Amino acid sequence: MDKDITPELQDVMEAVHYRPAVSVFMPFDQKMGLKKELTHSLKIAADKVERELLESYPDEMAMLITEKLRGIIQKLDFNTHKKSIAIYVSPVFEKVLYLDIAVEEKIIIDESFEIRYLVYSKKQLHKYLVLLLSGKESRIYLGNTNSFIRILSDTPETVSAYINDAPEKVANFSDMSSRKEIITDKFLHHIDNSLGTILKTYQLPLFVLGSEKILGHFKSFTKHAGAIVEYVQGNYEETTMPDLKKILEPYVADWKKVIQKDLLNQIEDAAGKKKLAVGMREVWRKAMQRKGRLLIVEKNYVYAALHGSHEDIIYKAGKPNNEFPYIHDAVDDIIEKVLENEGDVEFVDKDILKDYRQIALVLFY
Repeated sequence: MDKDITPELQDVMEAVHYRPAVSVFMPFDQKMGLKKELTHSLKIAADKVERELLESYPDEMAMLITEKLRGIIQKLDFNTHKKSIAIYVSPVFEKVLYLDIAVEEKIIIDESFEIRYLVYSKKQLHKYLVLLLSGKESRIYLGNTNSFIRILSDTPETVSAYINDAPEKVANFSDMSSRKEIITDKFLHHIDNSLGTILKTYQLPLFVLGSEKILGHFKSFTKHAGAIVEYVQGNYEETTMPDLKKILEPYVADWKKVIQKDLLNQIEDAAGKKKLAVGMREVWRKAMQRKGRLLIVEKNYVYAALHGSHEDIIYKAGKPNNEFPYIHDAVDDIIEKVLENEGDVEFVDKDILKDYRQIALVLFY
């Protein structure tokens, strides 16, 4: 997802938790329907909210929220060119977000506003890095759905820059071959070192292209295996950027698979560096301590919980209840906390994180 949180969404995230908190998501694309039809859909949604509130809350509270919701609906800007809206209403807060993302109609009534749904609905651009290796040079590109942009590095990008650093005297063909391998390995080591800065800047999935021999050398010592989602074997020295894009199309066609593989790589890398929290209670603790850089969670994972003796302690709740310490879904609270502290959130399919108890948190430190 995009880590840039808009001021409007920040307002919702920082709103005081106060029951009942009503979140309404609706398609709002004027191209897809007439104003009359949209108004009718919103009226039906408001009626549904009223019925559900009357079932669970005192009449006075139910009517207060319903009247606020209907007032918001009457003042909506139907001239906007956005695709959807999110309406948030509680006894002490109200907000409308006009969104560029497509959402399905959804109504949630809870103790806090639904942020997960917006995070999950955000569309991701198909952005990735491409490292092109050959026996003569290296090139790295920032690729996306429409274009490739070459990234220039401070490190020399040709093998010839390292010739003077290798042994000069050779007695036979075998020595000559050995010298060439020494030069190539030195070149590849420097490229791998420069990758660290680029990956830190862009934090994107990486494809590495090259011949079988070059890739074999590179794989044996790279420190950035956790960022590499695919090695593509072949001779691409003279490949143009349009052709490069065509070569990579089959590999990025299933973008969800690319992202999920990249996220699993990041989890394994963080675990090796002891910068990973796994399982709900440990993830909650680290998130409350403001240590979460990247939260990765299965998209349908929900965890009802009870507060412990401290803010960073929770316990799994057996069943919903009306006690104050009860948390309907602690995952949503973690999402908010990670985003508030400039972290990021990614969702993956069911069972992708089965080895990590459905939720993992990569730490800043």
